[in-house]
Amino acid sequence: MSSPDTAVLLIDVQASFTARPYWSTAELPAYLDATHRLLKGAQAAGWPIVQVFHTDGPAQADNPFAQASGLVRPLPGLPAFEAASVVEKHRHSALVGTGLGNWLHARKLRRLIVAGIRTEQCCETTTRHASDEGWEVDYVTEATLTFDMVSPAGNLITAAQLRERTETVLAGRFATVCSVTQALARAAAAEAA
Repeated sequence: MSSPDTAVLLIDVQASFTARPYWSTAELPAYLDATHRLLKGAQAAGWPIVQVFHTDGPAQADNPFAQASGLVRPLPGLPAFEAASVVEKHRHSALVGTGLGNWLHARKLRRLIVAGIRTEQCCETTTRHASDEGWEVDYVTEATLTFDMVSPAGNLITAAQLRERTETVLAGRFATVCSVTQALARAAAAEAA
């Protein structure tokens, strides 16, 4: 069997978010279902899955993004999977200061499927960075999760609006926006070519 061309980047799907004031479980079941389908498909195809964790801020127990909090671990409900690599990042892009780019290049991976938390933040930033570095990126919006925000003008921006905005700015420029089914099919077709 030849080496795969595709890897899944599962970004920041960690318990840290449950300690944030904006945490909401409203869309969690659908997100976990989509993530489960994506990971199951990737595992069946033999594509490596890279698990990315975010850490930053003071190294103390009351900071949910510090190792000392005990929350820099998989989000409860995330299906079990074997990660080909586990990366800890300290910036928004998973490709900054982590060695992930070298790991991907060493394995001659040309296509990345991006999923995780938050849609418009680390997932989008990593997607833009990966595209600029030359990877073909499929952005699986249904396997990303985000939360309502308030704009600087004081307007509520819903999670659905944030997803739509992210799709709009990524599609056709930095990534192909896909469903789980589409991303798996696109990667399978590329692997077979």
